[in-house]
Order: sequence, then C-alpha cells, then structure tokens
Amino acid sequence: MARHLTAENSAMVLIDYAIGFATMFRSQATADNVNNATALAKIARIYGLPLIVTNGPDDAPAGPLYPELTAALGVHTFIERYGEFDAFDREEFATAVQATGRRRLVMAGLMTEGCLLATVLTALDLGFEVFVVEDASAGETRGTHETAVQRMIQAGARPVTWLSLASEYQRSWSNEKTSAAFGELLSQHNPAFALHYAHENHLRPPSPTAL
Repeated sequence: MARHLTAENSAMVLIDYAIGFATMFRSQATADNVNNATALAKIARIYGLPLIVTNGPDDAPAGPLYPELTAALGVHTFIERYGEFDAFDREEFATAVQATGRRRLVMAGLMTEGCLLATVLTALDLGFEVFVVEDASAGETRGTHETAVQRMIQAGARPVTWLSLASEYQRSWSNEKTSAAFGELLSQHNPAFALHYAHENHLRPPSPTAL
C-alpha cells in the first residue's frame, strides 16, 4: 500500500464540532480548534475528498456546528447522531463510510477522549487505516487528550496535523491545479505563513501593469 495519503485513497471524517463543546475542552484554545477544524473542511474541498460530518441536532444541548466550519462546508449535509459515543453505532454513518470506497480515514473531532476515540477504535477494528488529526481535536484537559491520542496510536492509528495533511495532498507548489487554493489556505489558517507570504509579496517589484 502506498505510504502517502492522496485524494484518491482517503476520506475525511469530522466528528461533532458543536459550539457547546467549546465550553468543555481545555486541551486547546477554542480559536485554534475552530481554525484547525475549518482548515480541514477546506482541505477536503480543495482536494475533492469524500467528507463525512457528524453532529447532534441543532436544537440538542451541544448546539449546531461551529459557524466558521458551516461556512467552509458550504452546502453539505451532516449525519445526525443521538447520543452514541461511537459514530459507527449510527447506521447512517457506517453506511456513509463504506460508501466512500476508501480504506483510509482521516479523522478529527470532539471530544478526543469520547466520541473521537470510540469511533477511531471501531474504524481500526473494521480494518480501516486511520489518521488522527491531533491538532484539530480537543479534550477536557491536555492530559485526557494526550492519553486518548496515545491509546489510538497504540491501537494502530497514525497522528497527523492539518498542515502536514494539506502538504501531503498538495505535494508540490508545481501542482498548479490546487497551488493557489493551497496558498490561500495557508494564508488564512497559518499565521506564520501569512506573515511570510505578505513579506514575500512586499519584496516583489510591482508588475508593469501596476505602474
């Protein structure tokens, strides 16, 4: 099996990014979690990945998805769950995952030690190769988050970050089909790159048409 993730061999799963959970996790700043989760949704759109999103009903206690994530998703339905910690216990979810035809799942969500952990462990039991986006997932404390991540790794999951993931799909700036969108993604969601990009543009001489 190829080592690299590609748009042709993987699908993405985003679990329960509900606004109500933002008051519960403390392993990561809320702004960072919103930023990184939204970046994942954009990665799926840029590279054409099958994307499965779950959450409870909008009127459930945890509430709707992050507004920023909803905007990035555009017109995209999500699978409603009603209390199952393991998303595979919801038939619609299991069916949607199988329908992607992919055996590699990129997974992230809330909470790390709850629904994400339970769903990842089942995915591994079912024979999927799982890549957990550590910096787009969050737990009640840093300790509970890290312990859950370690358990997933020990079970066979592979840790990634949203930026390493985007870079793996892009592979090269010479991939012109998506290079502009990749650059925009980094400018919007990676402050260090945004500064570098702004500085780089500042150093470039003005184009003849701008004179």
